[in-house]
Amino acid sequence: MNTIKKSASYVAFAFVGAVLALTIYSQFNSPHDKSVAEERQPIQLSSYTQPVALPQAQLPDLTQAAEKSVSAVVHITTKSKNNYYDSNSQIYEFFFGPRGNNPEQQYSRAAGSGVIISEDGFVVTNNHVIESAVDIEIILNDNRKFSAKVIGRDPNTDIALLKIDARNLSVLSWGDSEMLKLGEWVLAVGNPFNLTSTVTAGIVSAKSRSIGIMGGKMPMESFIQTDAAVNPGNSGGALVNSRGELVGINTAIASQTGSYSGYSFAVPATIVRKVVEDLRKFGEVQRALLGVSIKPIDAEFAKENKLDKIEGIYIEEVTEEGAAKAAGIKKGDIILAINSTKVNSFSELQEQIGKHRPGDQVAVTIKRDRIEKIYNVTLRNTKGNTAIVKESFSELGAEFGDISDKDRERLNISQGIQVLKITSGKMKNAGVRAGFIITDVNKISIESVDDMKRIISQSSAKKPILIEGVYPDGKWAYYVFNLNE
Repeated sequence: MNTIKKSASYVAFAFVGAVLALTIYSQFNSPHDKSVAEERQPIQLSSYTQPVALPQAQLPDLTQAAEKSVSAVVHITTKSKNNYYDSNSQIYEFFFGPRGNNPEQQYSRAAGSGVIISEDGFVVTNNHVIESAVDIEIILNDNRKFSAKVIGRDPNTDIALLKIDARNLSVLSWGDSEMLKLGEWVLAVGNPFNLTSTVTAGIVSAKSRSIGIMGGKMPMESFIQTDAAVNPGNSGGALVNSRGELVGINTAIASQTGSYSGYSFAVPATIVRKVVEDLRKFGEVQRALLGVSIKPIDAEFAKENKLDKIEGIYIEEVTEEGAAKAAGIKKGDIILAINSTKVNSFSELQEQIGKHRPGDQVAVTIKRDRIEKIYNVTLRNTKGNTAIVKESFSELGAEFGDISDKDRERLNISQGIQVLKITSGKMKNAGVRAGFIITDVNKISIESVDDMKRIISQSSAKKPILIEGVYPDGKWAYYVFNLNE
């Protein structure tokens, strides 16, 4: 009996379960709700772990700028002369007397880069690439070779201008280096390690950078700093923006080893262009001066002098015959801007003034007693006026030429230049006569007029020039004069 009851209860439960299952099934599969079931798509858990797809970053296309640049960047090779006496020279001279001006010679070779800036063959490079060269050869991207002539050099900016006899050359157009922005892409084009037509890319890391490497009597540094790879041989090459415009001349690297290790430096195109134009037009760079001694302003200086802001450049002194004093600017004033461009460092001030020539007028924003005022300043030259400064070499008042083979053999000399003509100038005043053969300038032997120009341009303005040589009759002589008197 009990067994029958248990079986009946199991059957009852099974029946109820079946009815319930049929009811639920009919509810979820009725025609009325079918569309809703189709709209509800199951959620895939894997969708929560998928990263959100973002548009791919757009990098600048530098291919056209690179192709345009390599055809306008040249390879420069130079031959330089090193004079020396052999180890027995002192013994020889003790027994037989001085050997004269015929030391043994040793030549060294070096290489760099340059940029063609005109279709008729003007090439800009670094001064340090060619400053000691007695022979300069330029190799174009198509492997044509030309002998180059030095038009002018400026050790203060490390820029030199060369000329080759060629036509219809590929050129790079000038860009505005002041429009460069931090983080902007640039190309360095040159010939590192004699690997011709090499292009590297990087960004502008800093502007108006001074690193204390420039030579010259009045060095000017306001470099564009980039992380484009630059190595020995790149000197004088092009820094190019993404539009293929020349924005700088690659000049130096920051390195402990002599090879690239992170940063390179270029002279801004605004400075290069002005130097090149001066060299072509005047033979010498026309350097404009504001006539002030300055000091940077930092937090400590601002606190000591009770300045309201850390900005601008403090004027410690004004030159008596300088442009600033003539315009009314005083000691203790703060320079905030030049022609509306803010300046907060010496290199920034140099760059803005360095774009101008003596006689140009600039608007200088000055803060005095916390009040800002604009002064119109007419810039002056190194002599305190607005006249064009003549090339130092032209002040010698002489024409020069090569020595004849006959004179070389008869006088037993191997180097030097001959004074062909004397006009009014430093040499005439010192007593030099036509025919004099100059063999040494400031105790350095010379082979060409370019040698003499280089030595004189690198001489201190305060030191006299010493020239030594021999007349055709065999009489040796020397003369001393000062270019600044």
